[in-house]
Amino acid sequence: MGKNKLKKFKELESLEGVYQFPFAVMSDDICPLRGKWRQEVFHNDNPIVIELGCGKGEYTVGLAQRFPDKNFIGIDIKGARMWTGAKLRCALNLKNAAFLRTNIELLDRFFDDSEVDEIWITFPDPQMKRVRKRLTATNFLKLYSKVLKDGGTVHLKTDSPFLYTYTHIMAEHNSIETIADTTDLYGNPECVGDADILNIKTFYEQQWLSRGLTIKYIAFPLAHSLQLEEPDVDIEQDTYRSFSRGELQNPEICNPKVTFNN
Repeated sequence: MGKNKLKKFKELESLEGVYQFPFAVMSDDICPLRGKWRQEVFHNDNPIVIELGCGKGEYTVGLAQRFPDKNFIGIDIKGARMWTGAKLRCALNLKNAAFLRTNIELLDRFFDDSEVDEIWITFPDPQMKRVRKRLTATNFLKLYSKVLKDGGTVHLKTDSPFLYTYTHIMAEHNSIETIADTTDLYGNPECVGDADILNIKTFYEQQWLSRGLTIKYIAFPLAHSLQLEEPDVDIEQDTYRSFSRGELQNPEICNPKVTFNN
């Protein structure tokens, strides 16, 4: 591990608003903040919004700046990446933003039933070969429904035609009525209720936009009563990821082929 990463890990330990439990997977312990994020971290009764796989935390910070009446928590296991957002959060003195370093699979150890109001998933790995690793797969949605209030919203922003198509089919298969659903977010801004969200672009997102990719966005409520079933479909995989990020060839697949398996 490089010295720069070690320095960042060390600094994370002293940064305000950062909570680290990277090895919680080794234990069955419940986080002492579970059910107490509003009282002990934010000191208010405002809604809690979490960003899963927050990376450098730009989206968590951006949302916190624009919506001071909500509390935002960026979650990731990569501490060296999270350091960037955590430093910015401190520089801007954003009391309504925090960062949690842990595994997404352990959400219900860190948040009580219905403690979370919204979930954002921004540019995750589409996990084209491993269904159970996709952050919009039904096994994850079942986990989210434990911590999310009844009818709370799940938002997905992605550059991946594969992941967008999978999520669209998953919602349709389970009779989930989407709030927003578009293959071109910036070409169809009216699909977003609050257009101010469109002004938040992560570094990763700007990379893909500059290379001609459209950003896909889908949002849907998650009811506790849903009986989720995984759709059995074959979806054409993204091809552009195999090319150099410096110069993309055939960067966009607008309509991936879908085959339903009987």
